[in-house]
Amino acid sequence: MEKYKPQPVNTSDVKLPDDLTPLIEEMAKNVHEVWAQNRINDGWTYGTVRDDVKKQHPGLVPYEELPEREKEYDRATSQETLKFILKSGFSISKN
Repeated sequence: MEKYKPQPVNTSDVKLPDDLTPLIEEMAKNVHEVWAQNRINDGWTYGTVRDDVKKQHPGLVPYEELPEREKEYDRATSQETLKFILKSGFSISKN
């Protein structure tokens, strides 16, 4: 099997409009909520350290209680998703 080489779409040329900035944080929180719900549905619970055998994870807390490093990960995912949408020719508008 050949070594996997990720090839994400290059979105470095996409500038997000300023009015989408609040959406990044809202999406980041929702990304965390979806991740947490999936973990909980799979039997995971909160634990002070990650334990795959006991299915415990320290990230199973409300978004607001996450360390800034974890929030930044979710923000980056959200920002890149928005950039990908725009790069793909779609528009984002608020009703």
